[in-house]
This record gives sequence, structure tokens and C-alpha cells, in this order.
Amino acid sequence: MPPSASVQTDVAASQMKRATRLSTSSSDSFSTKQDVDNNILLAVPKKGRLYERVLKILEGAGLDHIRAPRLDIATCIREPVTIVFLPAADIAAYVAEGNVDMGITGEDIIAESGVKVDVLMKLGMGKCKLCFQSPKGTVQDPKELIGKRIVTSFPNLTKKYFDEIDPDHTTTIKYVTGSVEVAPSLGLADAVVDLVETGTTMRAAGLEAIGEIMSTQTVLVSNPHSTHHKMIQTIHKRISGYIAATQHSMMTYNCPKEKIDTATKLTPGYDSPTITLLQNQDYVSITSLVKTKEVPMLMDQLQEIGAKSIVYKLARTFFPGHDVAVAKGV
Repeated sequence: MPPSASVQTDVAASQMKRATRLSTSSSDSFSTKQDVDNNILLAVPKKGRLYERVLKILEGAGLDHIRAPRLDIATCIREPVTIVFLPAADIAAYVAEGNVDMGITGEDIIAESGVKVDVLMKLGMGKCKLCFQSPKGTVQDPKELIGKRIVTSFPNLTKKYFDEIDPDHTTTIKYVTGSVEVAPSLGLADAVVDLVETGTTMRAAGLEAIGEIMSTQTVLVSNPHSTHHKMIQTIHKRISGYIAATQHSMMTYNCPKEKIDTATKLTPGYDSPTITLLQNQDYVSITSLVKTKEVPMLMDQLQEIGAKSIVYKLARTFFPGHDVAVAKGV
């Protein structure tokens, strides 16, 4: 973590407490001050490329809230949950230190911060790679950067990498925030370490990826020592259900009785398909959960075995009905 990060965290914590008081005093919701104080705190990015997608996850999990202008905190309407909007780079530290109970952040931020949190689940978004990038054609391997100048927003991960291959510490690592990719063209660095999603920004700056430190995506995390165990589990299951629902559809069709075995092999469902008798005794109705991306192919295959009246609808939410795994103390 950069030298000033602890100071920034203290300041942000003070601002968060002040925002809580303001939110409580100005709220028109049913919650009392005591209710809000007992709420679980969930930190989410306050802006950036993931902001809108995170809001959809909160909505899908039933965490409806109203965010007042210029306030970075909002109390959920129907749940004992307070949403705290923070810079994405600070969320992992907030969760680890117990300032908030849960958070949505990136695996890269957790690794860079060096903190211990419980990773509840991967959210399948914000996927990218933390890569070494250098002017095109100048470097073939990160080891060639030993003794050179590196600019990055991830100084700890970069230092850890060079500590293993450059024991004499001859490589200069400079921490900057934002627009890392312009450093080589300005003569400030021989290479950079930055996130690459599509590579468009990297190529526009005349850079190419020459090595990877880690792959990363957005994850849901919690503080291992939080006292809100039940609500953490509830939020985890709701978000897991919403994420699963965005990937699945419910398909229903009428199937000839002699083709039931073939049909249920095509659409086995999550646990088991539902089979219902029909007035037409030659057919049964089969309802099954399927992956949305497979719907067109399944419709073709079902028609080939004589299935009729095939319809599907997107799932709104989905609960698998078993406990989900948690990665402790990542």
C-alpha cells in the first residue's frame, strides 16, 4: 500500500462516520438511529466502469436504497443493510480492518493491499489481467526490465515480482495513479504494470503486453471477524442467486412420453426437471432450468425428438439450495 494510504483510510473513515450521521438525520425511511447503527455495512465502488453493474447486482439481491445527493452512504429500504460508496482501491482495506462488514472489489486490489479477507464468491465481471507493458518491439520478457524504470498503480505486486528476479533491487518502481500508459511516451518509464481488459488503451499508447502478474475479476468479500454472520450469509446467497439467474432460463415444453429419457438428458435441470401429466396422454410437460446461452441449440434438439410448444423465460432469481463455499483469509 502506498505510504499515504493509511492516512487516506483514516480520513475516509472519518468521512464515512459523518456521512452516516447525515444519512440518519436526513432519512425519511422507517429506520431509527439505533436501527442504522446496527446495520451491516456493505462497501461498493462509488464510480468507475463497474459502478452501474454493481447497482444492478444490489437491485437483483433486493438491496433497494435511495442515495441522497453528495452522500456516499445509503440505507436499504427493506433490509438492515447500509450501502457505503467508496473508491474501489480502498474497499479491501476497509473490509479487512472491520470498518465495513462486506465489500465488492477486485482480486487485484486485495492482492495489492496485502490484506486478509474472506472471498465469498467471484462475480464474473471486471475480468482483466495485470500485465507488464512496454513500447512495442522493445522488450520480449519482463526479466529484461531488471534495472529499468517501471511506473505502476500496483507498486507492491510489482515489487514482489522483482524481489524474486532482482535480489539486488536495481529496478526503480514508481507509484502513480491514473494514465499509467502514457509514462513511456513521456520518457518517465521504460515500461508500466497496469490492468489490461480489451487492450485498446494499451495499443493506442503504442504498448504491448510482455508478461502477466495475475488474472483478476470482481469478487464479494467479507470481514472474517464480523458479527453479522447471518446477514452476510443472506446477502451472499441473494447475490449468488441473482448472478446464477442472469445465466439461466426456465424452459417448458410438451414432450412425447416415449422421448422422456432423451429429453431429460438434454435438459436435466439443476437438480431435476419437473414432469407434469397432460390431458393429452401421449405427452407430458417438462420444465427445466437451462443455461440461457444454450437455449437456441436446445430448442433445435428438442424439436428433432418431437417436442412441441417450447417456451422459455429468463430466470429472475435462483437459489441452489445448498451452502456456498467461502475462501477464508485470502
